[in-house]
Amino acid sequence: MLDPVSAHDPFVRVRGAREHNLKGVDVDIPRDTLTVFTGVSGSGKSSLAFGTVYAEAQRRYFESVAPYARRLIHQIGAPKVGEITGLPPAVSLEQRRAVPSARSSVGTVTTLSNSLRMLYSRAGDHPAGAPRLDSDAFSPNTAAGACPSCHGLGLVHDTSEALLVPDPGLSIREGAIASWPGAWQGKNLRDVLDALGHDVDRPWRELDPKDREWILFTDEQPVVTVDPVREAGRIQRPYQGTYTGARRLVLRTYSDSRSTALRAKAERFLTSAPCPVCGGSRLRPEALAVTFAGRTIAELAALPLTALAEVLAPAAAPGAPETARVLAEDLLARIATVTELGLGYLGLDRATPTLSTGELQRLRLATQLRSGLFGVVYVLDEPSAGLHPADTEALLVVLDRLKAAGNSVFVVEHHLDVVRHADWLVDVGPRAGEHGGRVLHSGPPELLAHVEESATRRFLFDPAPVPARPPLAPEAWLRTGPVTRHNLHGVDAAFPRGALTAVTGVSGSGKSTLVGALTGEGEGVGRLVTVDQKPIGRTPRSNLATYTGLFDVVRRLYAETEEARARGYKVGRFSFNVPGGRCESCQGEGFVSVELLFLPSTYAPCPDCHGARYNPETLQVRLRGLTISEVLDLTVESAAEFFADAPAAARSLATLLDVGLGHLRLGRPATELSGGEAQRIKLASELQRPRRAHTLYVLDEPTTGLHPADAEVLVRQLRGLVDGGHTVVVVEHDMDVAAGADWVIDLGPGGGGAGGLIVAEGPPARVARAAGSRTAPYLARALGITLGPGTDQDARSGPEESP
Repeated sequence: MLDPVSAHDPFVRVRGAREHNLKGVDVDIPRDTLTVFTGVSGSGKSSLAFGTVYAEAQRRYFESVAPYARRLIHQIGAPKVGEITGLPPAVSLEQRRAVPSARSSVGTVTTLSNSLRMLYSRAGDHPAGAPRLDSDAFSPNTAAGACPSCHGLGLVHDTSEALLVPDPGLSIREGAIASWPGAWQGKNLRDVLDALGHDVDRPWRELDPKDREWILFTDEQPVVTVDPVREAGRIQRPYQGTYTGARRLVLRTYSDSRSTALRAKAERFLTSAPCPVCGGSRLRPEALAVTFAGRTIAELAALPLTALAEVLAPAAAPGAPETARVLAEDLLARIATVTELGLGYLGLDRATPTLSTGELQRLRLATQLRSGLFGVVYVLDEPSAGLHPADTEALLVVLDRLKAAGNSVFVVEHHLDVVRHADWLVDVGPRAGEHGGRVLHSGPPELLAHVEESATRRFLFDPAPVPARPPLAPEAWLRTGPVTRHNLHGVDAAFPRGALTAVTGVSGSGKSTLVGALTGEGEGVGRLVTVDQKPIGRTPRSNLATYTGLFDVVRRLYAETEEARARGYKVGRFSFNVPGGRCESCQGEGFVSVELLFLPSTYAPCPDCHGARYNPETLQVRLRGLTISEVLDLTVESAAEFFADAPAAARSLATLLDVGLGHLRLGRPATELSGGEAQRIKLASELQRPRRAHTLYVLDEPTTGLHPADAEVLVRQLRGLVDGGHTVVVVEHDMDVAAGADWVIDLGPGGGGAGGLIVAEGPPARVARAAGSRTAPYLARALGITLGPGTDQDARSGPEESP
C-alpha cells in the first residue's frame, strides 16, 4: 500500500472522526470517483461527508486567507477528527437556503442575468440618438437600473384605513389602530396624539374624517411635550415625543426591519400591486427602451429558459454580428446546463424564495459545471431531492461530467438509482443516532450485498414489487378547481375521500400548485392539516420537546414533585426561556459565544451551568433521579421508557417513535433538524391530537431526505390515517409510495408551460399503463408490471367512472 501521507496517494483518508454520533470512524475514499454516502436518516452520513470532510477542507482553505479577511467570512470551525490526508479543496452544495430575498432570482444565482445584461448593453437596439447604456443600467438591483418608484422590486406597497383600523368601533386608547406596535411604542404614539389635542377615547368612526386622515396618512413628524399619566410608585417626567403616521410606520417596518416576525405583522396591513411606473418590470424607462430580437430585457427574463434559448438561437448562428454571436453562444451554453438538469421551465426573473431547496441546489450545480474547476471535491446534499425519476437520469449525466472534468464527487443520497450509479459506496449505520455512527461498508456498491446489518442492502439488491392495493370504490370525492395559477389553466381535480392519493409528475408540472388549492371546506371534511418541510423554529431555543408540546408535560411533572412543592417552584421555574430557573449567565442557551478576533468565533459550554441551561437550585429538583436538563439530553427512545407511566408524555413519545424519530434527543435544536425530520415532527404533532372529525392531510414530498427504510415507516403511518377514516394527499416522486397509494393523479406531460395538465388519474396500475405519461414506466417498474404495446390511450378514470 502507498504511504498514506504520500502526495500521490489516490485516497482521502479519514482517521478518528467523532463529529456528532460518529464513533471514531476510519475510512478511505478514492479521489476522482462518484462516491455516494448512504444510510438511514440520522445514521451519521452527513456528519461524515459535510461535518468532517467538507468542514476540514474549508478550514484548511481559510488558513491560507489573510487573518483580517477571515473575520469577514462565516467559518464553521474545525471538525472533531484525528487526521485527514489526501484532501483536495472542496465545494459544498447543501440544501439549506440563505435568507430569502426578493432581489435574488434564477438569473442572479446562475449569473445568467449578467450575460443577458451585457448582451443588451453591447448588442441591443438602442433608440436613435440615445446613449449606449452600461450593463448595470439593465439591473433592477442597481441605482442605475432600478425603477425609481418601486426601487427595483416591481411591486408597490400601500395601505388603507380599512386595513389599519379593522374595528372602527374602538377608540385609539382601546387599540383601534391595529398596525401600531405594542408595549411602550404604541402607548407613546397614543400619548403623543393626546398631547396634540386628538381625542383618544372617542370611537374611531366618530372622529372627524380630516383628523382620521391625518393620524393615518400624514408625512409630518411633529414633536410635542408629553406629560405621561402618573402611576403609583413610579416617577415619570415629561419628555419630547415625535409622532409618525400609521402608514409611514408600517411601510418603514416592512422595508427596514430585520425581524421576520415584525415584517410579517407589517405585511398584514399592506396591499401589493404591480408598480404603475414600470408595470412590474422593475427597470427604468431608459432600459426598457432597448430591445433585442424585438423584446425588452424584462420580456426575455420572464420567458422559460427553453423559450429564451429559442429566441437567442438566431443570434448565435454563423453570419450573425460578432458581438451578439459571442454573447448569445455563452448564454446558450449556460442555459443548456440548467435545462439539462430539468429546470428549463424556470424563468430568469423567478425569485429564489419561491424555489424548492432541490431546485436551488441544482441551479448552483449548473453554475459549478460552467466554472471549469479541476481537482476539487464536490460535496452534494441529496441532489435528487424534488426530482422525478425521469429527471434523475439527466442528473447522473451531469455528475458524470463533473467527475470526467477531473473532480471528486461526494454525494449524500437516498435515491437508489443514484446509489447504483456510484463508483464507490460508503454505507453508515446500522441505525440512527447512538445506534449508528459506524461505517458498515466502504467499497464498490456490489460488495454491499454481503453486509448483513446494512439497511440499504435490502433495497439495493432485493427489491420486491409493491403489492397492488385492493380495488378502490370511493363513496365521496373532494373536488377542487378550476385552478388557474402558475402553469395551471382551469384544471379541475377530484380526490377520493378516505383514501391515500399520490400526486405525481415531472419537476415543475404543477403538482404543488394543484394540491395547494385544496381547502378544508370540502364535503365531510372537518379539518385541513398541511405538513411541509419548513423549519419548526428559527432559533436554537426551539427544539423537539417544545414544538410537540412534550416539554409542557415534562415541566408540569417536575413542578408536581415533592421537592418542587416544598420550594414553591411552579411550572415556569422549569423553562429555560424565561428568568427564574434558567442560568442567567447564558440566559438558558447552555453555551456562550467566544470571540477569537482573527479566528472564527467558537461556542463553548457556559462556565456557570456547564451546558445544563438551568441554575443550581433548579437542578436540585429531580424526577426519578434525573434533573430536567438530563431529561432534555435523553433520546426519544430512552424518554419513552422513562415516561412510560405518564400517559400524556408517553403518547407524544409514541408518535415520534412511530414516524421513525427515536434517535433524536429531546433538546435537539430546531435549527439542526433536516427538512425531512422537521416534517415528521410536524406529522407526529398532528398524530397525537385526538382526531374526532374527518381530517384532510396534505403532505408535500414527505419522503424527501428519507432512506427507503424510513420511508416505509412513514407510509405505514399515512396508511394508518387512511384506515382510521381520514384522507391523505401526498405530492411525491418516490415511485414506491405512489405504487402503494389508492389513487394517483399524474400531471404533465412536461414542466412549466409544457405541463399543467392531468395526463392520467386512477388506481396506480391504470396510471402505470397510461400513454403519454412520463411517470408511467417508473410506476410500472415499481409495481412489477411489464408494459407492452397495449398501454392505455386514456388513463383518466375520473370520479364518474368506476376504477
